[in-house]
Amino acid sequence: MTVRQAQRTDAQPKLPPPLIKRFLDYLFVECGLSGATVTAYRADLTEFWDHLMSRSVLPEDIGLEHVQSYLMALHNRGLSLASVARHLASLKMFLRHLFVEGRIKRDLASLLETPRKWRNLPKILRYEQIDALLAAPDPSDDLWLRDRAILETLYATGMRVSELTGLTVRHVNLDVGYLRCFGKGSKERIIPIGSSALQALREYLTHLRPGMLRDVSQDAVFLSRSGRPLDRTNVWRLIRKYAEQVGLKNVSPHTIRHCFATHLLAGGADLRVVQELLGHSDISTTQIYTHVDSSRLKQVHQQCHPRQ
Repeated sequence: MTVRQAQRTDAQPKLPPPLIKRFLDYLFVECGLSGATVTAYRADLTEFWDHLMSRSVLPEDIGLEHVQSYLMALHNRGLSLASVARHLASLKMFLRHLFVEGRIKRDLASLLETPRKWRNLPKILRYEQIDALLAAPDPSDDLWLRDRAILETLYATGMRVSELTGLTVRHVNLDVGYLRCFGKGSKERIIPIGSSALQALREYLTHLRPGMLRDVSQDAVFLSRSGRPLDRTNVWRLIRKYAEQVGLKNVSPHTIRHCFATHLLAGGADLRVVQELLGHSDISTTQIYTHVDSSRLKQVHQQCHPRQ
């Protein structure tokens, strides 16, 4: 082992190393990315850093061959194309940041091409399946008002589960019938609430939530038995429990978000409106929902095609 290699081995930093920590701070403070997104970047980049350290590669010595060997290692582990593409996206942002800061001499990010991947169509429930799911909470359960309000709110607004768990009482206006939602990057949007969800929320906030409070200063809308805010894992388990009760498999909070968007479009909603309600920055993300309603496609084809 050379002196330079020994220095590299001895200098291996604890995780996350300073370079990655500065980048993560940049993402959170200056780019406004959510905590969950920053955590995902940290995991990806920490893994890349371990790969470099195992080969005694200093940051200033990073080359395309090191990125390629890392991606090949991910592929050999059996990761899907989508997972490898996500790792590569994290790497490109990190490498560009290093280049801008002058830590590496070449803009490696500009030389890396993200692999194209098939976009899987989201899982969609039929109207009767959604109705069954929303009706699943049993009135004999002491938390049924909360659970019904969660299900109704998710389907009425298309909120992400992180947005639901972050919802506060002061951001819900029952009189006017809307709520203020803070999505990715703390971007705010106003979402109207339908009458069914409005009634479920009002009954929960009036009759159940006050008795669940342990701290009067707690302003989260949805609480656990202990009076603390529900987290994403609890909501995910709740959705899964009720879905299984009505014979549905692989249903998550995001499935309900997909149903919200697809059912709106099937009812004639404008794509731009759905984009705004979902909080998508790029309409191409919303356009995937135009491909999942086969019944509407068939109807339009029958009405418009000259050979029908």
